[in-house]
Amino acid sequence: MNDLISVIIPVKNGGRGKYLNQAIEGILAQQMNIEIIVVDDCSTDNTVEIAESYGCKIVKHETCKGQVAGKNSGIKVARGKYILFHDHDDIMQDGALKRLYDEFEPEVMAVEAKVQDWYSPDLSEEKTKTPIKTEPYWGLFTGAILIKKEVFDKIGFFDESVHTGEIIEWQTKMDSNGLKIKKVDFVSTLRRIHATNFGKTNRNNEFKDYAAILRAKLRKS
Repeated sequence: MNDLISVIIPVKNGGRGKYLNQAIEGILAQQMNIEIIVVDDCSTDNTVEIAESYGCKIVKHETCKGQVAGKNSGIKVARGKYILFHDHDDIMQDGALKRLYDEFEPEVMAVEAKVQDWYSPDLSEEKTKTPIKTEPYWGLFTGAILIKKEVFDKIGFFDESVHTGEIIEWQTKMDSNGLKIKKVDFVSTLRRIHATNFGKTNRNNEFKDYAAILRAKLRKS
């Protein structure tokens, strides 16, 4: 059996459209040695009940803190040797987790695959005309990067003042500490495009965070 993998799902109000159900079922279908940690950020729907029905470990925020803080909360209780972050509305491809796991070598600290955008079936016909990336791409945590937990002992937790764009901050810390990321050219996760994607609703904050991270990086160089 493989080493324990902690899959962390930060979520707020994930009951809509059975997104969370489908995400968890996709993870369980990997048939790996896993624990699923659902970090609930003050949901007002049945998110917690859904997670409990699948036997997930539940971490509840008493106040709304956002998805970056949710990742940190998950890391703090994770028991696995490896960590994977997964959005509540995305779906992992069959066999993807094993492939990520099998790609590790002694000097590799994280293995990164690609994601593929797809239109959620519940989108209106008008919404499906919104342009999306038609080719798979790198650069998102969601179900695409398997990380040795010891990485966070070396580089620390995520900066919770960064509400989006934490992938850039993380990669910058990895580079500055000489920690190797291995890229593998396959699609591990389908990234659902729907009416309330976090990235869409936080686009202004995303640009501000990218700019702040870049300025910090330049100051250190």
